[in-house]
Amino acid sequence: MGRKVAVIHTTAVTYEGINSRLKALAPDAEVMNIVDDSLLNDVKREGKLTKEVTRRLMTYAFEAQDWGAKLILNACSSVGEGVDVIRPLLTIPYLKIDEPVARTVVERGDKIAVYGTVKTTLEPSARLIRRIAESAEKDVAVDSYLASDAFEALTAEKNQDKHNQILEALIRDTQEQYDVLVLAQASMSVLIPCLSDISKPILSSMDSGVEAAAAALKEL
Repeated sequence: MGRKVAVIHTTAVTYEGINSRLKALAPDAEVMNIVDDSLLNDVKREGKLTKEVTRRLMTYAFEAQDWGAKLILNACSSVGEGVDVIRPLLTIPYLKIDEPVARTVVERGDKIAVYGTVKTTLEPSARLIRRIAESAEKDVAVDSYLASDAFEALTAEKNQDKHNQILEALIRDTQEQYDVLVLAQASMSVLIPCLSDISKPILSSMDSGVEAAAAALKEL
C-alpha cells in the first residue's frame, strides 16, 4: 500500500474530480476523504471563515494525522485561510488546492480575472493571489466575478449544464481585458474544454492543486 493522503472537502462536488486525478497521478496512494458540507454552509451563512469552522477543520486535520496520513490536501478555498492557522500545529504538510494556481497566475500575468460561484470562495482566492504577488514584489490587478446563480443551478437544481452555461457566458463577456483567467473553485474545472477557443490562459485550482499534492507525496 502506498503513502496515505487525506483530502478534506466541504462539498461532495469536488470528491470525484480530485479522487480521479489523484488515482491517475499517484496510483499507489491510499486516500482518506473527509467530506463535511456543513463547513461551507456555515461560512456562507456567516459570510466569512469563523473560529468554529476553523476549529472543526483543525479537528479533521489532527484526525487525518493520527490516521497516518503523510499529507493533507484542503479542497476548498472558502476555508483555505484556516489552513494557515493549522499548519504550524501539524507534523505533516497541509496543502491548499488553490496555492499552486495562485503562484502560476502571478507569474503569467499582470491583469487577472478570478471567477467563482460562491462569494466566500471568490474573495479568499483573490486575497491569496494578491498576497503571493506582494511577496513576489509584483504589482497585479485582480478583478473578481461572482456567479451565484451558477452555484444555485449546480447545488439546488442539480443542473450541471445550466451551471456551465452561466459561467461560460460570464467568462466570454469579460475575458478580453485580462492576461490570465482563474477558475476559483475546483468544481469549475469542467468548463475548460468548453472554453478551448479562448486564447488567454485559463487556470483551475483542481488540476494544479492535485498535481502539487501528488508531487509532494512522491518526495516524502
